[in-house]
Amino acid sequence: MKQLHRKDLFGWSVFDTERNLDFHSVLWVRDGGNVLIDPLPMSAHDHSHLQRLGGASFIVITNSDHCRDAEHIASETGAMLCGPAAEEDTFPLSCNRWLYDNEEVVHGLIAYELDGSKTPGELALVLEHTTLITGDLIRCHIGGELCLLPENKLADVDKAIQSVKRLADLPGIKAVLTGDGWPLFNHGGEALHRLARSL
Repeated sequence: MKQLHRKDLFGWSVFDTERNLDFHSVLWVRDGGNVLIDPLPMSAHDHSHLQRLGGASFIVITNSDHCRDAEHIASETGAMLCGPAAEEDTFPLSCNRWLYDNEEVVHGLIAYELDGSKTPGELALVLEHTTLITGDLIRCHIGGELCLLPENKLADVDKAIQSVKRLADLPGIKAVLTGDGWPLFNHGGEALHRLARSL
């Protein structure tokens, strides 16, 4: 895994040839149990690295299209699976916990429900007020510029736009770690505001 913009954050990626962009997963190393977000399959190297960093206690899945390798990794690590509450009745995995809007997943990590995306109640996560972690709705196909999921994939365009504007109104965002595309380690808040203004 690669260290990200903080000493306690790591990530690993898979290049998607159909879309010509990377899919990403995030690990937050913390006292009280590490958190994985939308975990992709791990190489033997990355799995060994995860074990050296203390394994995983929690896995957060932002939406049903990002289940990826969560169930397998949970079976290996004993991590608690956490999914979006709005998908509880149709989610493809059995989760130990369902996350609601403005809920603290663990201390310092807040979940926000996004309306209008391709799945109900897709989650975005804000880590210690400064790092936004997104699933599908907010992406970065061109380095440094955030974009929205294509309109034909959105369940409700107006609600999706309002969800983006709500996140842009959060104070203190510096980094944006997208599930799909480039990460923005600096000036993420400014890019988020640009996206909101363009919609």
